[in-house]
Amino acid sequence: MNRFLREPVSVRNAASVIVVTTLAIVIVGGVAMRIIDHHEYSNIWDGMWWSLQTVTTVGYGDITPKNAPGKLVGALVMLQGIAFLAIITAAITSTFVARAQSERDADAHAQEDLAEDRLDARLVDLSQRLDRLEQLLVKLTND
Repeated sequence: MNRFLREPVSVRNAASVIVVTTLAIVIVGGVAMRIIDHHEYSNIWDGMWWSLQTVTTVGYGDITPKNAPGKLVGALVMLQGIAFLAIITAAITSTFVARAQSERDADAHAQEDLAEDRLDARLVDLSQRLDRLEQLLVKLTND
């Protein structure tokens, strides 16, 4: 987490924090369900299975909490799962938007460069024409 806060935000850093946090939620949720609702979750692996399917929003329903504290843990795990999906979706979308904006900026810059090159060519042409006119005027005034 300290590395995440020190470094500039990137999709890779954000994804790492999200994955680690989600993994921690799965483990803590699984252990909590085993402790809180031990009749329904006969071992820690059943608790982790429930927590994993809940946090990923799959929710098979093969194991469900039966008492109020277990349901509270379930609600917290569900909210974390929804937040996980929302953050991942936002990160992916922002990456696509940034890439599209970068491409548009590059196209606009290329168009500006092309327009400058055309303008420079016209100015060179005008300068050459003015030089010829000056030479003609000098020649006419000397004759």
